[in-house]
Amino acid sequence: MNGKIVGSFILITALIAGVAIYWLQVYAYYDEIAADRAEMTMVNIATGQPEPVLIEGFEGIDGTSSPIRYRACFTLPLRTGTLTETYEPYPDPTPLTAPGWFDCFDAVAIGTALESGEAMAFLSQHDIHDGVDRVVAVFPDGRAFAWHQLNEKYQD
Repeated sequence: MNGKIVGSFILITALIAGVAIYWLQVYAYYDEIAADRAEMTMVNIATGQPEPVLIEGFEGIDGTSSPIRYRACFTLPLRTGTLTETYEPYPDPTPLTAPGWFDCFDAVAIGTALESGEAMAFLSQHDIHDGVDRVVAVFPDGRAFAWHQLNEKYQD
């Protein structure tokens, strides 16, 4: 009889801990970024400095617990030809997955488009946090996605 009580207690405690850990990882540390506070920059090839770019339809999330939790979806009215002539390309873009509830950002689809050449990646800001760059991927139709990625400081 005592074994059933102890076993039940351990099972219930493990279940509660599992739900709490899941919630903390997927929901707790993310904050939505208000569209009216959203700013996006891209590094100009000529100056080497980030400059603001016009964006529309911004949706974004960020977290205070990690510098690489940032994800954003928006539309960039500039077309690919203008972008490639003006802004610095990003050499090894690797979009990181977003929580499932932030459904505008599909890291697998973005990564596939980058690998196939359908989308192009640009440096938004170098060292936005220590060892972390902001990267922007742009599709030919103007859809754009941004994320934070570890840079050469923390690469293998």
